[in-house]
Amino acid sequence: MAFLPITRRRFIGLAATAGAAALAADSILLEPNHPRIVRQHIALRRWPERLNGFTIALLSDFHYNAHFSVHPLHAAIGMINDLRPDLIALAGDFVSLSLVPYNREKDAAVAEPCSELLRQMQAPHGLWAVLGNHDVSTAPRLVIGALQARGIRVLLNQSVAIEQNGSRFWLAGVNDVLGHASDLGTTLHGIPSDEATILLAHEPDYADYVSRHPIDLQLSGHTHGGQVRIPLVGPLYLPELGRKYIQGLYTVGPLTLYTNAGLGTLRIPVRFNCPPEITLLTLMRSTT
Repeated sequence: MAFLPITRRRFIGLAATAGAAALAADSILLEPNHPRIVRQHIALRRWPERLNGFTIALLSDFHYNAHFSVHPLHAAIGMINDLRPDLIALAGDFVSLSLVPYNREKDAAVAEPCSELLRQMQAPHGLWAVLGNHDVSTAPRLVIGALQARGIRVLLNQSVAIEQNGSRFWLAGVNDVLGHASDLGTTLHGIPSDEATILLAHEPDYADYVSRHPIDLQLSGHTHGGQVRIPLVGPLYLPELGRKYIQGLYTVGPLTLYTNAGLGTLRIPVRFNCPPEITLLTLMRSTT
């Protein structure tokens, strides 16, 4: 067997091909399936001092399917339970709207196996959810039913008091903004003006509107952090109402916002330079 000599140009070409193959394998097989834990301490001016150290695990954008996004969700269950959060917040998009042909009830049906996995996560103050734009674009009643049947409470323009150590804060949740179903006025009705409020809202750019209301912290998802982030270029695609506050912690006027990078993937099962995220938020009263 004759061996062809490897020229410098051919060697560079082979190395580049091997590098590209390694990056592709990582972005398809490794990075999408291994969530990272992001720990964030947040100080809020109105936070009750008796609740200092209260923890919330934030997850978003599951986009459940049995072949790809199921894997990071499986991994997240044990990781969340090991963290022992006080409360678990789920910021929407449990399912995905198919492109064509539309079969909205079939798209929504995967909320059943998704909810079966989510119910394995545990927290003393339970699991709370809002819907995302994909959820409301399929058959939202099926998504809501699947979640609530498994003890995951869905906030549909509603708020609830979370009490501990003789003190409390309010957890509020709006229905999806892009789906034109949100009603912040109704959501906040009945909350005393001097009590801390955390809002679950799927789309982070809604914060520009939320910041004009007595809300201390908004928790969102929707962007997937860009899902594919090219160095020196940034995300290849960002959805509507997810182009301003893409990932991480922001201050929007008096409002604090955190955008979770999501757990699953949409359309293509690829993440690059943007691993799936579990956020553990530790809340404290601001000293300033």
